[in-house]
Amino acid sequence: MQIPDREAQIVQTHAPFICQVVQLIQGGDKPQLDSVLKTAAENGWDALVGAVRQIAAGRRDDSVCQGLDDEDRAIAEAILRGLQDPATLPDPAKKADPTLAAPGLAHMIHSAATGNPQALALISQMAEQMSKVGGDMSRVAGAIRPMINGERDPDRLCANMDARGQQLVLQILDELGKLDLH
Repeated sequence: MQIPDREAQIVQTHAPFICQVVQLIQGGDKPQLDSVLKTAAENGWDALVGAVRQIAAGRRDDSVCQGLDDEDRAIAEAILRGLQDPATLPDPAKKADPTLAAPGLAHMIHSAATGNPQALALISQMAEQMSKVGGDMSRVAGAIRPMINGERDPDRLCANMDARGQQLVLQILDELGKLDLH
């Protein structure tokens, strides 16, 4: 089965979580799984945690994905596929495709700006991780909050960034422009 690009990007981005959950469910390590899910819930992934708990309890049909947003559904489906066929699991060491970062970030920024609390929690978590990387990623992370608040001036958002950081911010702004038209 060919996974669409956006879904593949989501799955690759969350590969360590997906692989860890599958491993813990297969190994029957309920205390460790509970710990991982508690952390996920603290990061605003309540709906996904509910689905994973159903999966861990033995439910393996698509009904566990009902009510999930696109991102949570992609993660839950990857967990289900991984439990059925471990060969389908994403490589947790492989980095997500950076060319798909801008559309994904733009969608999360747009959703957060329009009042989606889960998107706000997720984009905040991602920005925090980007900040820890340092350098230009930290500066791009610093531009996320202003974009959520409606800033679209590339000169302001790209201040002190190198060419790669500027390119990513400009791609995000381009995607946001498309989303803002809808």
